[in-house]
Amino acid sequence: MNSIKDLSENTWQPQDALPPHILKLITPESSSPINYILAFLQIIRSLKFQKRTGWLDHGIPAEKTESIADHMYRMGVISMLVPKNVDSNKCVKIAIVHDIAEALVGDITPFGGISKQEKHRRELATINYLSELVKPYDAGFSKELLELWLDYEEIRTLEARYVKDIDKYELIQSAWEYEQQFGLKHNLDQFYTARNAIKTKEIGALCDAVLQKRQELVDELKKAESS
Repeated sequence: MNSIKDLSENTWQPQDALPPHILKLITPESSSPINYILAFLQIIRSLKFQKRTGWLDHGIPAEKTESIADHMYRMGVISMLVPKNVDSNKCVKIAIVHDIAEALVGDITPFGGISKQEKHRRELATINYLSELVKPYDAGFSKELLELWLDYEEIRTLEARYVKDIDKYELIQSAWEYEQQFGLKHNLDQFYTARNAIKTKEIGALCDAVLQKRQELVDELKKAESS
């Protein structure tokens, strides 16, 4: 599924990204409540193989690049480590929903030729579409899906604040791991600036530990290059 057909236009709609076999499931003459959830599950399958664009743009080989689902899965695990005064179950749910619109929208980076406003429009249209898609099968899940996504986008709960920070931390962790794998062949410096956006003490501490290890790695690699 590749939904980014023309990044210069704001006419894109979620249905534009649906392949015929999914559209067939939800046509009025063949649809039943269970078909809607089957269609939804097929749509989100694409998160398993869509690569994270930022790494590709910086030269990480496609076969070594994490998928959107990889990113969300580890965020979900990290979300289990939040302080006890934070609802970890809700954090996990937010983590596995926050990028779900990318199943149809794709992973659009700030350098992809599309405005921040248009990116948000497409993602909002998609989460609304997905929410409505599953409503015939489970109205409660439909509402929860939308509310969790809005929690994250608007940072309207404590749990969303933690997941926002976990998103940045997981990015930094991944950059460090790619440098362990590939050395300094790819310039990933810009990803570490995400530290500036982290607000919570606990996630900031995890991030600072990675940054310290990363600096030790960079010093070691540069020393090896100069010797």
